[in-house]
Amino acid sequence: MPRLVSHPDEVKIVTKRFGMGAAKIEKYIELGGYEQAKICLAQGPDWIINEMKASGLRGRGGAGFPTGMKWSFVPKVSAKPKYILVNGDESEPGTCKDHLIFLHDPHSIIEGAMIAGLAVGAKMGFIYLRGEYRYLIEIMEKAVADAYAKGILGKNIFGSDTAFDVIVQSGAGAYEVGEESALMESLEGKRGGPRIRPPFPAGVGLYGGPTVINNAETIATVPHIFAMGAAAYAAVGTERNGGTRLFGVSGHVERPGVYELPMGYNLKKIIYDVAGGVRGGRKLKAVVPGGSSTPCFLPEEIENLGMDFDQVGKAGSMLGSGGGVVIDSQTCMVEFALRTISFYQHESCGWCIPCREGTDWLKKSISRVNAGFGESKDIDNIQYIAENILGRTFCPLGDAAAMPIIGFVKKFRKEFEDHLNGQPCKYAKHVELAVV
Repeated sequence: MPRLVSHPDEVKIVTKRFGMGAAKIEKYIELGGYEQAKICLAQGPDWIINEMKASGLRGRGGAGFPTGMKWSFVPKVSAKPKYILVNGDESEPGTCKDHLIFLHDPHSIIEGAMIAGLAVGAKMGFIYLRGEYRYLIEIMEKAVADAYAKGILGKNIFGSDTAFDVIVQSGAGAYEVGEESALMESLEGKRGGPRIRPPFPAGVGLYGGPTVINNAETIATVPHIFAMGAAAYAAVGTERNGGTRLFGVSGHVERPGVYELPMGYNLKKIIYDVAGGVRGGRKLKAVVPGGSSTPCFLPEEIENLGMDFDQVGKAGSMLGSGGGVVIDSQTCMVEFALRTISFYQHESCGWCIPCREGTDWLKKSISRVNAGFGESKDIDNIQYIAENILGRTFCPLGDAAAMPIIGFVKKFRKEFEDHLNGQPCKYAKHVELAVV
């Protein structure tokens, strides 16, 4: 489990109650919990959404869509019930932040879901946890039960005539259900595969009703926004990227962990100042900025790179889920590419031909190159296959598999070429010479 760590540059907003026993409802209330839900209940939907828009909060799950705008898309009048869905699947390799919120501050997720429900007129919320997070199910279910016992959840929240219920649900360990439409399919008891869109969830979502789907960190941030004020929260980050972000830093660093830093914080400083630099004094070779699906950066590309959605996108990658993976100079990038594509090949749901067949071809092709066989045309073929998966699948899993591979080939082609004709890899400790 990633360590809960600290650094002087951190701005404690989402994590400010961590380590204070806030998993217990009495302590959460003592620390000001559920007060913001009461305020939002009194102020009404339009005020809530306007404040969310002013905060500059963008989705912390990866896409970075403005949260207030997403909520505003839900129709005010609906013949079917509306739903709030908290995505706590967190299956992206390199991502290790949401589980800390479930562990240390589960009531912030409940309160955030309540506020989202008040904003769009939903009376039911689902909190969906990653299948491997079994140890968090009991924590989350107890938090929900305690909230019911105190009248915070149920038919008459805070003694009003407004109802809001919460159900905790666990997945079965499938990466695919991190995609919002596949998540809804899973919740409905079906196979966790993506839906064709349109229609979009805001209009036709869970059980056919209008649905708001937000990442767990996004939802947990909501009560803090109302506690400190939307303008103050927005001022912490950069333009169009309000607030803080929980950045996971893993790989070859001295102090791996999860750090809450302002949006726009410099990536090089995260690696060298916050996380203590590359492990063992080695040189930096590359860094994956936002989880395994995001194209990597070379050392010279991160000198002045601020970690927000706009700056990272402009530089040619994505902020994604904020799961940074640091790669040192002794790492074989061909083997790293093989590990990456092996994950996506395994997790593909198999519905889309470009994804199902393409990830398998990529795995076989990279395996052959990694083993020291093949020709230079195989490297071209790897890039060709990846580029032809990109943008041709029903859900983003195909893109998630293709984008990092394209980046590896473009930035480390020489290393791929060095593997050909049976040449041993100077980085890998062992290369299995097996024809695939």
